[in-house]
Amino acid sequence: MNSRIFLLSFSFITLTALTAFAPADHNFRSYKKRPAKKAYRLTKKTNPYYIVISKKDYELNVYDEEGWYATYPIVFGSKDLSDKMREGDRRTPNGSFKIVLKKIHNKWGPELLLDYPNDESYRRFKERKEKGLIPATAKIGDGIAIHATRPEEEWTVDNFYNWTDGCISLKYTEMKDLYSYITVGTNVTINP
Repeated sequence: MNSRIFLLSFSFITLTALTAFAPADHNFRSYKKRPAKKAYRLTKKTNPYYIVISKKDYELNVYDEEGWYATYPIVFGSKDLSDKMREGDRRTPNGSFKIVLKKIHNKWGPELLLDYPNDESYRRFKERKEKGLIPATAKIGDGIAIHATRPEEEWTVDNFYNWTDGCISLKYTEMKDLYSYITVGTNVTINP
């Protein structure tokens, strides 16, 4: 078999295998944004945006005072999309959070750090320990963020490939857009 046919066959098989894990309505995904009607002048007191993440839909939606503003396709850490139980389970936590830090990460660029664990996260964690759902020695974990893929790995989002340690990941190019207008203090709700 010549190398060109082998490479094409291998590429097709790899793409077929990766898309087998995608939801039935899978297609190559990119973000949608409402045309701008008015420019916001952001101050520390004014933040018109809030974020709602839907795990089941693999979407991050941004809303403002006028309603829906933008939708970005995303991926997570684990195929198990249930609530984060403890450190190391690679799950993304459910609940209400705030963005507490914007920074540029050395591997995947733009990053919005969430205030996980917050008081509600600690309450659920303690309750689960008391019920014996997690080991008494388990730790809650931290460092959950909304961040980009590496520039050459945007395909992970197109193929619903959950690769993080529990964070929410957007395509590199689309995360640069989100990062440009989301501020520290923005509310983030993560739904199952």
